Amino acid sequence: MKKISILDRILLLITGLLAAYQIVVGIDNAGTLAISAYTVAFGVLLVAGLLLIILGFDILDSPLVVIISTLIPLSLSLGLVFEYLPSWKSAYLIFAILGFLLIVLTRFKATGALAIIPVATVHGIAGMIIFLLPIIFSLQGKAPGGFALVGIGGALIGVGGLLLTFLKSGKPILSKDTILTVLPGLLMLMAASFVIGFAA
Repeated sequence: MKKISILDRILLLITGLLAAYQIVVGIDNAGTLAISAYTVAFGVLLVAGLLLIILGFDILDSPLVVIISTLIPLSLSLGLVFEYLPSWKSAYLIFAILGFLLIVLTRFKATGALAIIPVATVHGIAGMIIFLLPIIFSLQGKAPGGFALVGIGGALIGVGGLLLTFLKSGKPILSKDTILTVLPGLLMLMAASFVIGFAA
């Protein structure tokens, strides 16, 4: 396992500070449900960053990492649906709860494809919402142009999620060292994109 470097810790600290800033500042004109979902997402990102700084990359070997990391895209996409697609909020809330429970179940009981398919499906749908919704709403003029940066953050979280999922499955797309080298920078860019995009 690659040892965590000083640069990795600095990038993760910046990620944590950006997440903390977003929690404190909040998001203008978002309803209570949306704010709650956003707060969970950035809260988990903050905690994840701090755990990586303290415990290093070894923590990624825990099955709990996949469960915890699922909360970030699920909560973020849930907040976006609550805020921008209110007619879909009940259906998406049910999907989010069932998807999360399925991931929890399969993390400890299933192996191989049965363990990967639920994670890839839930991450894929949540990631597409985070990626496409802000870009489409910005292009349609229903949201400020800068809000599209949230979509860029969504693309980055999707890449990070897929890299970690395939790494955990034993079929990594890139070598383990390469994934761990790019992960802190990816998380920082993702957090920065979200903070700037939501502030637009």
